[in-house]
This record gives sequence, structure tokens and C-alpha cells, in this order.
Amino acid sequence: MTHCPVSSGFRASLSRRRLLVEAAALAAVTAAPRLALGQSDDVIRLGQSIAFSGPLAEIGAAMHRGSKVCFDAINEQGGVHGRQIQLVARDDGYDVKRALENVNGFLKDPGTFGLFSCMGTPIIEGMLPLLRNTDVPCFSPLTGANSARPTDMRNVLNVRASYAEETERLVEHLATINLKRIAVVHQNNSFGKEVLQAAEAAMVRHQVTRVAVASIQNDASDAEAAAKQVAAAQPEAVLLGLAGKPTIGFVKAIRAERRGLPLYALSVMGSAATLNALGGDGVGIAVTQVMPMPSNTVVPLVRDFQHAWRAKPGAIEPSHLALEGYINARAFIEALKRAGRNLTRKAFLDAVWGIKRLDLGGFELNFQQPGRNASRFVELTMIGRGGKFIR
Repeated sequence: MTHCPVSSGFRASLSRRRLLVEAAALAAVTAAPRLALGQSDDVIRLGQSIAFSGPLAEIGAAMHRGSKVCFDAINEQGGVHGRQIQLVARDDGYDVKRALENVNGFLKDPGTFGLFSCMGTPIIEGMLPLLRNTDVPCFSPLTGANSARPTDMRNVLNVRASYAEETERLVEHLATINLKRIAVVHQNNSFGKEVLQAAEAAMVRHQVTRVAVASIQNDASDAEAAAKQVAAAQPEAVLLGLAGKPTIGFVKAIRAERRGLPLYALSVMGSAATLNALGGDGVGIAVTQVMPMPSNTVVPLVRDFQHAWRAKPGAIEPSHLALEGYINARAFIEALKRAGRNLTRKAFLDAVWGIKRLDLGGFELNFQQPGRNASRFVELTMIGRGGKFIR
């Protein structure tokens, strides 16, 4: 057999090619886990299922835009540790089935790092089983329900104060101004029942008497009957665990029964669509808020929000919900910065739970433990003329 002579130069070239192939294979293996976590060298991708259509479209649009202006601002400055934040939003129309299809799509996509500000109590309740026993972050869901605050899921990260905390603030206020005969009107769903339970517990603590309880269906078909029942009990004030159509139906009906009866509601009732529909009947209703007034530029964080909002002009007016989206994005960015350049989901979750008493500029966050929300901010506002909130 005749051997073909091989030059030393050819052998050296072959060795170099082998080294390059091996290095490329090693780089691919090393990069794969990072890409599977929804990040590359230059992008961190977040999934958001939210209502852009349907009865709560206005809420979803405001929340999303508030987050987007914050992420756009940080991206224009070079991102976080050189990576851009990409918020991928899909409309669910506030429909649980559509939302879970969206979420499943995000979870199956290796490019998704985590979920951000998904919207609605029933939707979050449906998502939790999909997220259990995973390390996928579910950051700042839009709900105040305790059912969305599992104590055994480290990857569910709530920011806003709970419905129970809002209810406690209302009952405490009523007791302070010596209104002791209170009626509770709640929506006939998990949200309304949670508000009723929290109200009853707070009334015991503050020695307030519950004189009537009425529930209203989601279609508000029994709103007038509930108003007559409440009016007959002669309460000194009414606490409303209502949102959307039931709010409008009950308020108009109770105004017809007793025009000057004081009404107290949670932040969830205060969408622009509801305020517009109420018109003059909404004036004077006291409403808790879980975010600062979006027009109060004395608060440094609100000034930052206003600056970012004006930089991205659009048709949507700045609102509490838009500010909430902005604050959620600020909190997420802070956690990313603390997680460092070698980002993993575990590093991110560790960074979040390491955030203690962080002042974003007049708004404090304290991630204590799973099951607790980072913000305890609740303040009382009132609906003024033209459907504007005043303090």
C-alpha cells in the first residue's frame, strides 16, 4: 500500500480546524441553557397575557403602556447589563381559556424568560398550576386576590397591595369617622366573596356593625334589588366589592333610593370606562388606590413616570393603572440589575427576594416572602367632577 505523504503544515491546519469545531460545539452547548431561559446576549423576552379587547380592554391597554414606556426608556439607555428587555403581549380579552392558551405558548417557547403583569384574578388562578414546580418568574400579576399569593411558590412575585389590605383601610377609615352601621355589597364571584370576608374580619377588629349584605351577579341583573335591600337596612355607609357593570348598576340604583348615602369602593372599580358610565352619580364615591396619584409630581417616582410617558406620546391618558405598569417595570429592572450579568432565572428570583425596603422615589418595595406583596401602599381618594380622582 502506498502512503500519501502529509505535510506538517497540513497537519497543523487540520488541528486548528478541529480546535475551531470543538470550540464551536462547546459554545453551542454552553449557550443552549441560556437561550432556553429566554435570554440571549442582547435580549430578555417577557410574555404578557392581557386584555386589549373586551370589557376590560382599557385597563389592559393602560397597564401595558405604562410598562412599555419604562422598558423603552431603559432600552434607549443601553438596557440592563447590555441586554434589551422585550415585552411580548398577547390579547386574551379577559377570557381564561384564551389567556391560558397564551401562557402555554409562552412557556413552550424557549425564548421566554418569564411572565410579566398578566391580568386578572381568574386568569392568574388558572396560570398557577402551569407555573408550579418550575422556575419561571411570574412577576407583578394584576390582581389583589389572596388566591394569587401562594405561600409555597417562590416564582410568583406580587407587587400591588391586596384586596384585603384595601378593605381594611376602608373599614378603618369608616370607624375613625364614626360611621358604624355598614352595608357590604359584593360581586357574586371569588373577588367579591374575598372582599366580603375581609370586610367582616375588619369590622370585628374595628367594632363596626354590618347591617346588610347583598351580592350582585356579573351581569348586574339584580343590582336594583340589591339597592332596595341595602336602602331598607338604613346603613350609614356602603362598602362596595364591585367592578365593571355591577358597579354602574348598583351605584345608579342606590342613588335613586338614597341620593346622599356615602359609598366606599376598592381601586378595581376606578377604570375610566366605569367613571364615564357613572357620570354625576360617581361624584363623591371614596376609592382606595394602591398606587400614588399619577398627577402628583411632588413624588419623585411620579415625576419619572411623567417624563417617560411624555417621551412616548399616545392617546391614552396617564392613570393609576398606567403608573402601576410603570412601577412594575421599574421593580423588574431593579431585580435584573441585582441579578448581575450572568443572568439565570434562579439568579433573578434570588435578586427579587433580596429586595428589602427599596425606595423607588416615594414608593417603597419590600419582598419579604412568598405569599406577601412587596407594596403595602394604600391611600384614600374621591371621585370629583368630570370623573377625576382627588385626594
